[in-house]
Amino acid sequence: MRVLVPEWPEFRALRVEGVEFAFYGPEGLPAGEADGLVLWLTPPDLRDQLLGWPGLRWVLTLTAGIDHVAGRLPEGVTLYNAHRLHDRAVAVHTLAGMLAAERGLHRFRDRQREGRWQPTLDLGGLDGARVVIWGYGHIGKILEDLLRPFGAQVTGIRSRTPAAERDAALAEAVWVVLLLPSTPETRGIVDADVLARLKPGAWLSNQGRGDLIETGALLAALDSGHLGGAVLDVTDPEPLPEGHPLWEQPNVIITPHIASATRDLIQRGADYTRAFLTEMQAGREPEGRVKAGQRY
Repeated sequence: MRVLVPEWPEFRALRVEGVEFAFYGPEGLPAGEADGLVLWLTPPDLRDQLLGWPGLRWVLTLTAGIDHVAGRLPEGVTLYNAHRLHDRAVAVHTLAGMLAAERGLHRFRDRQREGRWQPTLDLGGLDGARVVIWGYGHIGKILEDLLRPFGAQVTGIRSRTPAAERDAALAEAVWVVLLLPSTPETRGIVDADVLARLKPGAWLSNQGRGDLIETGALLAALDSGHLGGAVLDVTDPEPLPEGHPLWEQPNVIITPHIASATRDLIQRGADYTRAFLTEMQAGREPEGRVKAGQRY
């Protein structure tokens, strides 16, 4: 079996019996057909070129989301994703953002730049906090486990949760964590009406996709003071351009879509690939197969 993989050293070190690795990257592409493709961190033009590679029977995208691949695969090519590679890192990043916001670390950082020593009692914690995880899947369940020692009260809801049940949960939340994918049903799901239903002073954390939130409505809720703040790893637009008003919001913490990033991410991706190919070579179905018509 011949498999296209990224040219990074961690992938060049891979050895799986019965597998020939061919390496791709911005500097060049291998010749010849390939049975499989491990797709990761490729620019759109290279991604599209790889997805049309002759001979492909399957593609493993080392991402949780599949929106960058869905609709671009040739007919008959099987798609796998790798949510397990990222789940815990995203959950940890989400918790870190919540704790940073509760303890006012963003405000103290601003004062540090200004050289101001300004103590305050206006600081919180998560003990007894009602947290709604909107998009209660793999990451949401890990996040709930991480929140438990802090005394948070977690409610998990999904995109298909009945509106009345969803709105009742949101009305009691002091934190709403978005972990939903971007689909036609979820784009703009957090609009002015939803934000108005939140408890005054509630915080929003978006670790799903930027277009879940209507940015104009978010800015209005922040400016009015109704929304306490937001922790955003994803934005709309993305990347967030210089001069965008979100940058100037004092109670917004922004990270550049790196929730799953860790120092060992590339090595973990290579290890995941080795385990995936070992399963396949043993005649077993690897985890992560995307069903026909599945959008995330």
